[in-house]
Amino acid sequence: MGDPRLLRVAQPITEFGTPELKLLIADMFETMAAANGAGLAAPQIGVDLRLVIFGYTKNVRYPDAPPVPPTVLINPVIEVLDGGRTEGWEGCLSVPGLRGVVERDERIRYTGFDAEGQPIDRIADGFHARVVQHECDHLDGILYPMRVKNFARFGYTSVLFPELDPASDDD
Repeated sequence: MGDPRLLRVAQPITEFGTPELKLLIADMFETMAAANGAGLAAPQIGVDLRLVIFGYTKNVRYPDAPPVPPTVLINPVIEVLDGGRTEGWEGCLSVPGLRGVVERDERIRYTGFDAEGQPIDRIADGFHARVVQHECDHLDGILYPMRVKNFARFGYTSVLFPELDPASDDD
């Protein structure tokens, strides 16, 4: 947090399936796994492109969250569907050691492309929808603390969630 690269609007990807793009995606999945993350956006690793990855089978940082399918999402567009808004705890690799409650849309449709340029069109709800919205915010220069409304529910993970391993909360 504080790095100006995280506050910019990322640039669209125009070429799919390139060796450079595949290498970037592999690096992002490795980085996300090393940080026990639920997702990662290219701007978080200093790459100014509209690319997010997300997904896991089980996540130690969010032990009660259901699995989210591993996904590469390029040039995403989010459409809010009916279902209202809900609050939930979020953390971030770009804001290590902290968590806060953020209100997000409960049900969304997201579209975009995979690494080869094939269209993606999915409906997501609950934690899956939260992860997608959080990661896509990074593409527009938004960090989750900018969405925190009640700072009584924002703070150090070690204080708010002492039962969690602090080393597992770097994303």
